Amino acid sequence: MIPDTLRKLNEIFLKNGFKAYLVGGAVRDVLLKKAASDWDITTNARPEQIMRIFHRVIPTGIAHGTVTIHFMGKEIEATTFRSESGYSDGRHPDSVSFDATLEDDLSRRDFTMNAIAASLTDGTLIDPFDGQRDIKSKIIRTVGESRDRFLEDGLRPIRAIRFSSQLNFEIEKNTYEAIRLPEVLQKISSISLERFRVEFEKILMTEEPSIALHRMEESGILKMFIPELAECRGCEQTDLRGFHEFDVLDHNLYACDGAPKDKLVVRLAALFHDVGKKPAKTIEKREFPAGSGSFTDIVHFYRHEEYSADIVRTVLPRLKFPNAVTDRVEHLVRQHMFHFEENWSDAAVRRFIVKVGKENLDDLLDLRLADMYGKYRRKAEHTSGGVKSLLALRDRISAIDSKNTALSLRDLAVNGKDLINSGIQPGKRMGAILNELFQCVLDDPAMNTKEQLLTVAKKLSEKK
Repeated sequence: MIPDTLRKLNEIFLKNGFKAYLVGGAVRDVLLKKAASDWDITTNARPEQIMRIFHRVIPTGIAHGTVTIHFMGKEIEATTFRSESGYSDGRHPDSVSFDATLEDDLSRRDFTMNAIAASLTDGTLIDPFDGQRDIKSKIIRTVGESRDRFLEDGLRPIRAIRFSSQLNFEIEKNTYEAIRLPEVLQKISSISLERFRVEFEKILMTEEPSIALHRMEESGILKMFIPELAECRGCEQTDLRGFHEFDVLDHNLYACDGAPKDKLVVRLAALFHDVGKKPAKTIEKREFPAGSGSFTDIVHFYRHEEYSADIVRTVLPRLKFPNAVTDRVEHLVRQHMFHFEENWSDAAVRRFIVKVGKENLDDLLDLRLADMYGKYRRKAEHTSGGVKSLLALRDRISAIDSKNTALSLRDLAVNGKDLINSGIQPGKRMGAILNELFQCVLDDPAMNTKEQLLTVAKKLSEKK
C-alpha cells in the first residue's frame, strides 16, 4: 500500500524521531483500488522541524501547520497533527493547536472515508470513525455531527455532493438532510465563487455530472449559484412530434453526461446549450399531422441558441471562469443549431468552417452528439439520421482540409504589403478588399494565386 517514495520519506522522519502517516484521499483511493494521484501526510513533526530535516520545503500554509516537501521528484503536502476550534469565516479555524494526537487530527476531517490514516512504516490503518465500513458500503458520512462539520466550512456540503458523483456513492440520510438546513445553506452561500468554481469543475469532469447536479438542485445549491440553470426546471419541450423526452433542465444535465469527460469546455457548453429556451419558448396551435383536422400545441424555441449564448456570457464570468473558457463556450453554444445537408456545396462547407473556426469543429460536433444523448438519455446509433449527417459533415470537412484550402486571411496568396506595392493605399479600404478577396477564394479556391488576386484587387480598388 505504501509507495517506495513514501517509505524513503518515512525513513527520514523516523531517523529524526518523528512519526508520519498517509491520510485523506490517497488512502481512500487505495482502498477503492484506484491510483492515488496526490499524497498528503500528517506527522507529529512541527513545520519548522520538517523544514530542518528536509532539503526543499515550501511553507505553503505554515500558519495552519502545512508545508510542501519536494522529495524524489514529488510534491508531498505534510501537515502537523492538529486540533482546531472556531470557524468564524466559514473556512479557516480561528485557533489551531499542534499539541494533538493522530486521533485528534483525524477527528477534524470532513468525511469518514477521508479520516483514515495509514502508517508509512508498515501500512497499518488507523480508522477511528469506521471509514472502511462506509467505503465498502459506498456511503458518504460526516465525521461527527453533520451540521457542525458543514458550519465549519460551507464548501463541505458541495464536496459531499461532488464525491457522490465522482465515486458513485450515496450520501448518508442525516448527512444529506443537514445540507438543506437553513443555517447550512446560509453558510454555503458565503463561500467564495472561486472555491465554488473549483468544485463545480470537478463535478463536471465526473462520469455522470447529472448525479451531483440533481442533488445540487434538490438541496437548493444550484439555484443559489446558477439560478439561470435551475429556472429551466418545468420548462417542458415535448409535443406530439416527440423530439424530446425531458424538460429543459434534465435535457441539459443529461447532455452534459453525454459530452466527452475530458473536455471541460464541451461539458460546459452541453450544460448551458439550451439554457435560453425558457425565454425563447413560444406555443403555436397547428394542425398536426397536416390534413388531419386535429389541432394541437406545437412548441417552438426560435433563436434559443442566441439567448443561451447570452446567458453563458453572464454566468461563466460570474463563476470566475477564465475569459478564454467563456469565449469558447459561448461560441459553441451560439453555433450549435447548424443544419447540415449533404447537398451543401464545397463552398458552403468552407464557409461553415470559417464561421465556426477550424479549431472549434471537433468540439462543436461533440456538442451535437451530446445534445442527441440528452434527448433520450442514450447514445444515438450510428445508423440514425442525425449521426449519419454529422459523420458526413466530418468527412466533407476532412476532404476540404486535406486540400490545404485557404480558410483564413492568412492563407491568401496576397497580403497587405502586396496590395500596397500594387498601388492600393492602406486603411479600411484595403481591409475591405482583402475580405472580398477571401470571399472570392472561398467560392473558388483556384483563384488563390498572387496574379489573379492582384488583378481582382485592382478592379475592386477602381470600382470603390
